Amino acid sequence: MRSKGEKGLTLVELVVAFTIMLVLTAMAVPLARAKIRMEHERDYRRALLEVRTAIDKYKDDCDQGYFGAPKAGSDCYPESLDILVSGVKLAQTAEGKKVRFLRHVPRDPFTNSTDWGLRSDQDDPDSTSWGGQNVFDIYTKSDAKAADGTAYAQW
Repeated sequence: MRSKGEKGLTLVELVVAFTIMLVLTAMAVPLARAKIRMEHERDYRRALLEVRTAIDKYKDDCDQGYFGAPKAGSDCYPESLDILVSGVKLAQTAEGKKVRFLRHVPRDPFTNSTDWGLRSDQDDPDSTSWGGQNVFDIYTKSDAKAADGTAYAQW
């Protein structure tokens, strides 16, 4: 017990306060990790959709002959992701107008870089090595897995 002029906390009060803070912190950490994982998954889905849409648009324009004769073996898919950013000259315009499909290569939220795994249309769908013929699809180079156990590289 305290005397009339004493101020402060007793050891028991400190232990109880720190125990409560420890329990609250222990509950918050898994929630924070789950939230970060959901944000990374959302960003990953958005990046995949953005790049895959750009690849499909490039393929459609190439199939319609907007870029002239396609390069042999490319099957009208882009040779790299950089082509989607830098643009492709239209064959019908004399002034050399370019069509760009991406403003920039999106960042992979799992590796925190723009270095994506690439697949050509001639590669095996689960391949982790790129044949180099064209860019048919992209995937993350991370080994991380989603909550359901599937690898993010298979999305």
